[in-house]
Amino acid sequence: MSWNWESFVFALVAFGILYWLLSKYAFGPLLATMEERRKLIADQMNSADASRVQAEQMLEEQKQVIQEARKEAYQMIEQAKLTSSKQAEEIVDKAKSEADRVKEEAVREIESEKNKAVAALRGQVSAMSVMIASKIIEKQVDEKSQEELVNHYLNEVGGSK
Repeated sequence: MSWNWESFVFALVAFGILYWLLSKYAFGPLLATMEERRKLIADQMNSADASRVQAEQMLEEQKQVIQEARKEAYQMIEQAKLTSSKQAEEIVDKAKSEADRVKEEAVREIESEKNKAVAALRGQVSAMSVMIASKIIEKQVDEKSQEELVNHYLNEVGGSK
């Protein structure tokens, strides 16, 4: 194999022309397309990062909303407990006051009946005393003075208790 200078120069010139044509018409658009692709990928990565940050913010906001909803629900439950407790206390207080009123009314009625019974008993005792005294003495005693005397003794006996 022999080395030929002419073909070497011819190949070198052809390579130079080919390189110049490629750089003018092929490398420029190819590099521009590659640069556009690099920018597109970088934009997509930035967009993905922004979307991720936005998603994290939304997740945090949702967590806060859920926490607030739980807090409100707990407060509502506590308020309902307090309200029901107050209502129960009011019902118990009303029942106690009604029971006290009924008890006082019963005590007054018992006292009234007792006083009526005592008055009736005094009347009967005085009438019986007059009758017994008149039989014992066998003379007619003035019933009115005898009744006054018995009432006087009963009041003394009743007052000494």
